[in-house]
Amino acid sequence: MNLDHSLKLDLSQKLMMTPELRQAISILQMSALELSDVISEEILENPVLEIIEKEGPDSSEPSEPIESLRESEPLDDYFNWADYFNNGMERKTEQITADDKPIFEAFLKNNVSLHEHLELQFHLAVRDEKTKIVGNYLIGCIDDNGYLCSTVSEAALALGLTEAFILEVLGLIQTFDPIGVGARDLQECLILQLEQKGISNPLVKAIVVEHLPEVAQGRYKGIGDKLGCNANQIQQAVDIIRTLDPKPGRAFGKENSSYITPDITVERINGEYIILVNESNTPALTINPYYRQVAMDTDHESKKFIESRLQSAFWLIKSIEQRRQTLYKVMEAIIELQKEFFDQGPKFLRPLIMKQVAERVEVHESTVSRAVANKYVNTPHGLLSLRSFFSAAVHNSAGEQDVATSNVKQKIKELITGENAKDPLSDQILADILCQHGIKISRRTVTKYREELGIVSSTRRKRY
Repeated sequence: MNLDHSLKLDLSQKLMMTPELRQAISILQMSALELSDVISEEILENPVLEIIEKEGPDSSEPSEPIESLRESEPLDDYFNWADYFNNGMERKTEQITADDKPIFEAFLKNNVSLHEHLELQFHLAVRDEKTKIVGNYLIGCIDDNGYLCSTVSEAALALGLTEAFILEVLGLIQTFDPIGVGARDLQECLILQLEQKGISNPLVKAIVVEHLPEVAQGRYKGIGDKLGCNANQIQQAVDIIRTLDPKPGRAFGKENSSYITPDITVERINGEYIILVNESNTPALTINPYYRQVAMDTDHESKKFIESRLQSAFWLIKSIEQRRQTLYKVMEAIIELQKEFFDQGPKFLRPLIMKQVAERVEVHESTVSRAVANKYVNTPHGLLSLRSFFSAAVHNSAGEQDVATSNVKQKIKELITGENAKDPLSDQILADILCQHGIKISRRTVTKYREELGIVSSTRRKRY
């Protein structure tokens, strides 16, 4: 075997994921609020960036636009500013931003934890130090759902007291709000609620103590045979049980309630749909002109640092603008393809896949997928997720256009809502009815859609 050394030129092409491209992809996937947080962090880290202050209603002198700043500065000699800003990034006049509105981040909130709520009641009800020690220990053993995680014997051993005294203090805690708190199991929790609500129905108590697993399975006839009553009486007792809260502590210690801020608003004006990209939470950015001059008059190292900060700022501004334009074009394509939905309502939602939108916008499917991720649009028919416009199709047996799965689910829900409670519709009957309406669907698919809607089976829906 002969081994030799040689030089060879090889020309090849390959795709590179640059940091700038990663940033653009990341920004495209962000919601309006997430983008606002990213901008705030970037402004703190990058001294070159600054926010354009919005003009007030009484302002007489408008601020200098970013375009004029770009054209008036001589820094173009060593850096191609136009490549960053003029590569198809001009704003369209029809893309109107939403008006500034105050943000109410937590109009509903409950920051009081269950333990704090119980400790306050215990502090007002007890003065004895020994009882306070036991009470604080037991409250500390109550989980977020309101159940006591420790046993009475374990508490007595840990505190060196009798079980009778522990039970006495626990009985006091079980009288606190919320009712049912401090229970050791589900049966005790429900019985405590029945007692405090003054419900003395012996049949209800018997079902809670002995037959809760059978209730979960809907075996009302079997329970009735064991308790010597009919299924109708059992069902009425179960209705009372369903008014009780199996997790009394879950109302406490929740995080601040939040609401959805739409990224896009679609309004119908004079028969035309206007797309408003929400930029109320996204400040307008520009480049501080001071650093442009500094970059020309400083040493090589400083110039290199400022130039890197300038590039980072440009890519951020360009990525934000690219995100805005992509959102606008995707929403524009969705309106064209789902025109009947916007004109007549949710029942006219058509099957749609991302490939159809991608072809209209002339981008890749993955770009459409990223654009609609975690985004919401405020339409004349309510606030909807952008992904809700993309729905698989169910074949129409009548030979007409396919039906969106969301419409099939809505039809199933309507049929179940209007059914006879004493003779509920089975999944097979639902499939047959849908077939009569021209929707070809199997029983298994009906079962799948029904479960996705959170609707129980016909045997559990039956009223006696």
